Amino acid sequence: MAAATPSNPASDLLGPADGRLRYRLWVDRVVRWGLPLTFLLVLVPLFDLLYWVSAKALPTFTWATISTNPVGFGGGLWAPITGTFLLITIATAISGGLGILAGMYTAEFAPPPVARLARLAGNLLAGVPAIVVGYFGYFLLVLYTHWGFTTLAGAITLSVFMLPYVYRVCDLSFSSVPRDQREAALAAGATPRQYLLRVAFPIAFPSVLTGVFLAMAIGLGETAPLVLTAGWSNSPSTGLLSTTSYLTGVVYQNYQFPDTLGHLVTLAFQAAFLLVVIVLVLNILVQVIAGRYRRRLQGLFS
Repeated sequence: MAAATPSNPASDLLGPADGRLRYRLWVDRVVRWGLPLTFLLVLVPLFDLLYWVSAKALPTFTWATISTNPVGFGGGLWAPITGTFLLITIATAISGGLGILAGMYTAEFAPPPVARLARLAGNLLAGVPAIVVGYFGYFLLVLYTHWGFTTLAGAITLSVFMLPYVYRVCDLSFSSVPRDQREAALAAGATPRQYLLRVAFPIAFPSVLTGVFLAMAIGLGETAPLVLTAGWSNSPSTGLLSTTSYLTGVVYQNYQFPDTLGHLVTLAFQAAFLLVVIVLVLNILVQVIAGRYRRRLQGLFS
């Protein structure tokens, strides 16, 4: 007695003439295997870049690299490191505060036409090239205010560049809070401010934190807004109205010099390596904080 031929459940269900559903099943298989392969293809140049930067930076990376100031054709990166943290701290404080407040307003209080206009403006500002933002800061903060090249001008310009990223994430985070939470809070007698601070903000906080750290990571990699506003100094900043240095500036200025000219190209790779490490630490930190916060709120608002 001949063995029965195993049947394909999908083919038995669809029938021989159902070409459209067969095509959908084929597309499903392609996507199921294609997306992971595409993800792996994206990781290849990423890890290749990390290996290239690390191989150039680590052999000569010492404690003096992060503890001494740039001097002549060599030195270390202490001044650019402190300048980078000073700039990104001020810029994050400005863009984070304004972005969170704007996201709260458009998600909870703004009339629909105003909210649509604000979201359109945020999307447009996010698409403005960094060099254009830099020229805006140069003409407004360096020339018009007569500040000159200062740390404060660089930080404000960088905050303008970071603001739309914080705002859009915060707007989406507060808009994603379930409507029944708002109705329940208001029905229980809470004021809109109490609902926003005690109900909506705790729910949206992990996403808000992610948006702020995303803007920080983007700001850390920008050079154009700072070259035109913050100036340059080989020593740490002495105040908000003095010039400063930053790691992206080291990469931008030093990489164009030949390898034979002192330690400049090596400093460029070391600065790039530090930027990669800082961004990686920021991402790990935000994931840990957001994950712990989500576990604390698990089941509280669901």
